[in-house]
Amino acid sequence: MLVSDFDYHLPEELIAQQPPADRAGARMLVVHRAQGRWEDRRFTELPEFLSPGDCLVLNDSRVFPSRLFGHREGTHSLPVGKNNPKRLENLSGRVEVFLTAPVSEDRLSWEALVRPGRKMRTGERVRFDEGLAAEIVGRGEFGERTIRFECEGDIYQALDRIGRVPLPPYIRRADDAADRERYQTVFADRVGSVAAPTAGLHFTPDVLERCRAAGADVARVTLHVGLGTFQPLHTEVVEEAKLHSERYEIGPDAAARIRTARRRIAVGTTSTRTVESASSGPGVVQERSGSTNIFIYPGYRFRVVDALLTNFHLPQSSLLMLVAAFAGRELTLSAYRHAVAERYRFFSYGDCMLIL
Repeated sequence: MLVSDFDYHLPEELIAQQPPADRAGARMLVVHRAQGRWEDRRFTELPEFLSPGDCLVLNDSRVFPSRLFGHREGTHSLPVGKNNPKRLENLSGRVEVFLTAPVSEDRLSWEALVRPGRKMRTGERVRFDEGLAAEIVGRGEFGERTIRFECEGDIYQALDRIGRVPLPPYIRRADDAADRERYQTVFADRVGSVAAPTAGLHFTPDVLERCRAAGADVARVTLHVGLGTFQPLHTEVVEEAKLHSERYEIGPDAAARIRTARRRIAVGTTSTRTVESASSGPGVVQERSGSTNIFIYPGYRFRVVDALLTNFHLPQSSLLMLVAAFAGRELTLSAYRHAVAERYRFFSYGDCMLIL
C-alpha cells in the first residue's frame, strides 16, 4: 500500500482553529460498518449508542506545556543593528524547543525537536530563564535532538512556569490562556503528553455520567502522546513505515474492566493503540506498562476494540490509516468526503466520528 492511498481533499477553512464554545457541542458522524452507511448526529447523543456491558476506554494522560522558547547562550545579549556589522541570522539567537519524550529516569534528558535545527549542534546550550537551561547532547535519525536540562527544582514545575501549550502547527495562532484548559480532557490525570488525546476533549462530567446511566462502564488507561502519534510518515510505502515508541500503562482495574466488557469502545486512536498493544488474544488485555510503537493499518486484525470514537485526522497520517484499518479504507474515505461536503470541523478542536 502507498501512503498516498490515504489522501483526501480538505479545504483549509474546515480546520478548526478554536475549540467549540461548548466542550460537548461537536457534531458526530456515526459510521455503521456492517451496513456501510453513516448518519449525522451530535456528540451529546453518544449515550444513545451505549448499552449495559459496554466499556468506554479513556486515555487519562495529561498534556504539559512542552513548547519552550529560549536563546543560544552567548547570543541573546548581543546588539543587532548598524553598529554591529555581524548581524545575527537568527535574531538574538532565539531557539524553539518542542519536547517529545523524556529519556532518563530523572526527567532531565529529553527527545526534542529544535528550531533552527541545523544551527543547533551537539554541545550547544540554550538558556530559557534564570532557573532553566539545557545542553544539546545528541541527534536523532530524523533531526530530533536529545537535550539535557539544568533545572532548579522540579522540571515539570519549571515547564509549567515558562512552557507554552503545544498546539499543533495546523492551528495557525498563538496559544492563549483558554488553551491550558481546553486542550486537555476533563479526566486528564497523569502528566506526560505533548499532544492531547483529542477524541476525549468532547467529554464533560455530564456526558460521562449519562454514559454510565446508559449502563456503560469506564476504564482509564494511559498512553503519553509523543512523536509516534503525530509525526508524519517518512516513506512512500505504508508497510515500510515505523513509528516512534510511546510510553503506556494499563492498571489491574482497567484491564479487568476491559476484559469483562461485552463491547469495548476505544475513545481515540491512542486508547486503541494502548489496548491492542497489551492484548494477548481476542478480548484479552493484560495489566502492563512499557512502550509501544504499534502501527495499525489496513490488514490489521483487531483483538480488543469493538467500536471507536475518534476525531478527523490529517491526510496520509498513521492515525487515518488506523481508522481505515478499523472501518475499511473505502468506507473511511467516503465518510470523510461526506464530512467535507457537510462542513464538519476537522482535527484537534474539530468534530468527531463514532464507528460502530
